[in-house]
Formats: sequence, structure tokens, C-alpha cells
Amino acid sequence: MDSTAAPANNGDGGAAASPPTTSRRRMPDFQQSVRLKYVKLGYHYLISNGVYLLLTPLIVPVAVHLTTLSAGDVADLWAHLRFNLISVVACSTLLVFLATVYFLTRPRPVYLVDFACYKPPPERRCSRDTVQRGSGLAGCSTADSLEFQRKIIERSGLGDDTYLPAAVLRVPPNPCMAEARLEAEAVMFGAVDDLLRKTGVSAKDIGVLVVNCSLFNPTPSLSAMVVNHYKLRGNITSYNLGGMGCSAGLLAIDLAKDLLQVHPNTYALVISTENITLNWYAGNDRSKLVSNCLFRMGGAAILLSNRRPEKARSKYELVHTVRTHKGGDDKCFACVTQEEDGDGNVGVSLSRDLMAGGGGALKTNITTLGPLVLPLSEQLLFAATLAARKLRISPKIRPYIPDFKLAFEHFCIHAGGRAVLDEIEKNLQLSEWHMEPSRMALHRFGNTSSSSLWYELAYSEAKGRIGRGDRVWQIAFGSGFKCNSAVWRALRPVNPAEELEKKNPWMDEIHRFPVAVPKVSRVSAD
Repeated sequence: MDSTAAPANNGDGGAAASPPTTSRRRMPDFQQSVRLKYVKLGYHYLISNGVYLLLTPLIVPVAVHLTTLSAGDVADLWAHLRFNLISVVACSTLLVFLATVYFLTRPRPVYLVDFACYKPPPERRCSRDTVQRGSGLAGCSTADSLEFQRKIIERSGLGDDTYLPAAVLRVPPNPCMAEARLEAEAVMFGAVDDLLRKTGVSAKDIGVLVVNCSLFNPTPSLSAMVVNHYKLRGNITSYNLGGMGCSAGLLAIDLAKDLLQVHPNTYALVISTENITLNWYAGNDRSKLVSNCLFRMGGAAILLSNRRPEKARSKYELVHTVRTHKGGDDKCFACVTQEEDGDGNVGVSLSRDLMAGGGGALKTNITTLGPLVLPLSEQLLFAATLAARKLRISPKIRPYIPDFKLAFEHFCIHAGGRAVLDEIEKNLQLSEWHMEPSRMALHRFGNTSSSSLWYELAYSEAKGRIGRGDRVWQIAFGSGFKCNSAVWRALRPVNPAEELEKKNPWMDEIHRFPVAVPKVSRVSAD
């Protein structure tokens, strides 16, 4: 559970507010520099994953033409070829070769049949005052720490209707392994139950299972808990991803996609969650207190399939996934670290380099993704300004930042915290409408870690914004430091009335949103 939400540190009171002016606490300006190697990497992905696209213009016209031949045409062709053995062998060999290459390089389509987000019961709701009071009971006792936490909560972008597990809300709090298991079961099984009910898919038909939870990794694993509860089949391909932070949800999607390329005619179940019970910080270290202010209870279950008949009822098709890992850089690696404080209390510490490291990973990921999704006009403008800068034609030329609004209709940006969302909105020049799903998910459900992207997509569906052919960009970042993207294309419009029947977590209150989130002043570093 890494808080990529804000640049918190000892002595800094402004984690979720607008960041201070020091460069270490801001994302880098995307217009300052662009590394050509990441642009090349994007084109490498495009070419290596799209060889079959080059063959399609050759094979499809030939197949269409063959269907138009009459019996007389076939007889004439046979009469011509029967006396020219070399031509027959050459043509046959070429056709077999092209067909083989085409079918071997063509990836299996990956469809998102449906997904479900867990909505805890009303008794799990907590106001911002409840969070601060619970932190004091858990061990955050000094006046300075409580005042620091109050400022963070006020500026976090979270509302008064988020959720925490029973062990944290209890007076006094009772974090223990048994309570953590109860939280995990409630979230995972609640989301999966809704998903199976929505899709009508039998648990026995699931061939791939991927569960991601960063900080809670019990034995038996969370994936084993799912297998046991739903009595999944014995030959299921099962993975449990731990310690990979808020970006692990898209890592799980990417892993499931790869597995669906080698396991034909099956379903993949992806479960993304985080566990709060055993990871509620009970100390006074400011760099670790921010997690208590931002992270909340939540999870999502996603059903993917490579079965072509599923396309008719699926919501989306997975188009691209791009993964960026900055762990080779020491500062990026140490941005988010789970460690003990001076009193032995374990918590997640956020360094001063968090915003800079996260922004660098985000910039690299976007640069790599650009060639895969941007229209040709935007790529040409980008290439022209980049070449002009490399040739030093004019020192006043700044790199052209492509307009990603031309590539995507909807943006689901990890709801880490207000500071992160503000910086991304500015750097990508997005509108309030584009940022609305992320801001409202943060306000209503808080930072639910890797599952936040799905609460955001559910928001867009509940608002009736998803139309056939719409492109959705999900982007998340987390410890390591990692930044990952997934691009989806809507296969059909999503009807809000349908979502009401399917228990979309927003539907019973979507009329209240968007709500106005008041602007806050910058917090002093002291």
C-alpha cells in the first residue's frame, strides 16, 4: 500500500495540497525534456506487436477475391496452373507461409466482460473526524502529529463518506491477523460475488486467477483463499502479486493478458485490493502518517476472456498495456518504503523525492505510449519540434506536448491524492470534465490503491458517458517506482439503467455528483 498520493515528509504539512515550490516536491515539467529512447521504445512496441497488421492488407484482399471466383474462373485457373508446376509450388508455398505467419503473430483478443467494485456496508463509513480520532487512539498521540494529520485530512480531497475496516473503527482499534483476514474476505468475496452474478459465469469456468494486494500477504495466500472459497478447479493458473504498490492492478491486467495468449478459450479473474487493518500506522512519524489520511477500504474484481463469442456482450477490449519501471534509479526506488520508525511501529514512509520520481516515471510511460495511440498529425508535430531542438535550430523552441484528448475520450488516473491529480491535470492540459472521475472517486471512496481505477471507470459508466468505440486510458503509479498504462476500447455503449441493476457502486447516489471540492491554500513546509 504505497501512497503515491502526496509528497509527505518530516516537517511537511502539505501532502495532499498543492505542493511547495521546491522542485523535489513537484512533478517535472513535461515540456522541459523528452528522451528520444522512450519514443523509440514506443515505436518498437508498435512494430513488434503489430506485425500481423502488415500482413492483413495482403491476406484479406486475396481471401475476398477468391470468394468472387466462379466455377469457370476456377477451371481456367486450374488449366493454366496444371502445366506450370513451378508457379503452383511457388504460389502455394507463399500462401502457406503468409497464412502461418499471420495466425502465429496475431494476438488473441482480450475482452473485459464486466467488472465489479466493492462497496462496504454503511456501518464501515467514516468521517474525517473519525479518521483523526482513530489515529489518536491507535498511537498518534502528540499534539503536533494530530495537528499535522488534521491539515492533511482537510487538504486530501477525501470526503466524509469513505470506508475503513471494523478493526480500525473499533474503540480501541484492534488490528490483528484474524481481523485482516476478515477484511480481505469481505472485500474480495464481495466484489467477486457481484461479478459472477453480473456475468452469469460459473466459477468452474475460470482458468486464470491473478490477485494483487501490496502489504497483506498471508499464508495461505489471498489467491488460495479465493480458490478455496469458490472451489475453483484444480488446474487453475493462479498468481498472487505482493509488494507492488498502487500500480499492481494494471500489472495484474498485463499478466492476465499474457496468460490469455497461451491459454485458449478461457476466462481470467483479476482481483485488485489493499488491506488496511494491519497497515494502519500507530506512531508519530509524519512521513508515515499520510497513509492513514489517504488510504481507505476497497477492491475490485475484473473478468477477462479470450473467447471470441464473448465479444458480443463484453464491455471493452484491451488494446495496449505499457509498463515503466524506474527501480534502477536509487532515488526512485526509495520514494516509497515500508519500514519501522524509532519506536518500532511499521509504516509506509514517503520521501521528498516522491513527486519528482513519480513524475519522471509518468513522463517516461506517456512518451512510450504516445506512438501507440496518438493520431499521425500529433506525432508529426511532436517529431518536428523534437528534431528542431536536437538540431538547435532555435533555443526558444519547446518540445510539443501532444494532445492526448485526441487519443482518448476518458481518463482514469489513479486517485492517489489531490496534489498528484492537480499536477497531471496541468501537465497533460486536461479539463475538469476529464478529471472528474478521478476527483470524485478520491472524494467518495478515498485512495483505494490499485482498485481506484475501477471506481473511476464505474463513475463514467454511471454517468452514461461511455459510448461505442470510446477509448479509455487507465494510468497508475506505485512503489518501485512504477508507472503503468492500459488502453481499452468500448465495444458497446454502457446504459446507466443496466448499471443500476448490476449494483454499480455509484448508482444509488450518482445524482449527487460531481460535488464541489473547495480549493485550499498551500501548506507551509514547516
